[in-house]
Amino acid sequence: MEIRLLRYFIAVANQQNISAAAKHLHISQPTLSRQLSDLEAELDTTLFTRGNRKIILTEEGMFLLTKAKEIVELVDKTEANFNQPTEIISGEIYIGGGETEAMHFIAETLKGLLKDHPAIQFHLYSGNADDITDKLDSGLLDFGIVIEPTDKQKYDYMQLLAKDVWGVLMRKDSPLAHKPSIQPADLIDKLLIISRQTTVDNELSGWFGQDIKNLNITGTYNLLYNAAHMVEAGLGYALCIDKLINTSGDSKLCFKPLGPKLHAGLNIIWKKHQVFSTAASEFLDQIRYHIEKHNQNEWR
Repeated sequence: MEIRLLRYFIAVANQQNISAAAKHLHISQPTLSRQLSDLEAELDTTLFTRGNRKIILTEEGMFLLTKAKEIVELVDKTEANFNQPTEIISGEIYIGGGETEAMHFIAETLKGLLKDHPAIQFHLYSGNADDITDKLDSGLLDFGIVIEPTDKQKYDYMQLLAKDVWGVLMRKDSPLAHKPSIQPADLIDKLLIISRQTTVDNELSGWFGQDIKNLNITGTYNLLYNAAHMVEAGLGYALCIDKLINTSGDSKLCFKPLGPKLHAGLNIIWKKHQVFSTAASEFLDQIRYHIEKHNQNEWR
């Protein structure tokens, strides 16, 4: 399967029209139609349902589109890191992470790195731990910022300096809003909105003393920003980490920490035996330097 054909396929899927896609690709419509037919013959499946005005992807076509985008992105990523001037340190770094205070540390590291090597570019991807590890495994990310624990069989890692604090996001007029901290018993009869991360389930189940799935779960979220709107609408209490949603001033929301306290350690992870670009190697060296410097200061 040629990368060129995958690019053609993505263009047609995006345009939903062969004529428009051919114009976008600067090739003739008959040529594009023939290439698509060859791709379907190679895969022995139907990728499109062809209508009068637009084409619609079949279920197999939707699957191929997801994989084609990943493959093309990986090829582009690889080529970009080879096609760099050799006399300067340059290239691209791909970092994935969820909503966490640790991103301030990553930002400061990148700031110092780009000051010394302004030709480096960084690309951020936001998602939960399951999203991040999927993209790490497929080679679309160089690094991931995830909540502990880390699968040490699959990934190398360093523990970051930041730790997140778990708690509950709620309306300021909630019956629990007056409490300094939230106990497991406070939430047993409440509607809960929880993260979809597998590792989060394990940590919170330990805090509750029972499987979190046995509680009154009214909804789940991937990233917290939209979940906060659900909380504001009165749809439930969101179990989340602190400092991600602004609860000051006129906000209708407040955050209360869990009691007993529950902290989330954070790691930066990468695939074992990963061969890094020059830019990614420099970034990892900067991370390691800042962590070691902090640890030395702690011992003084």
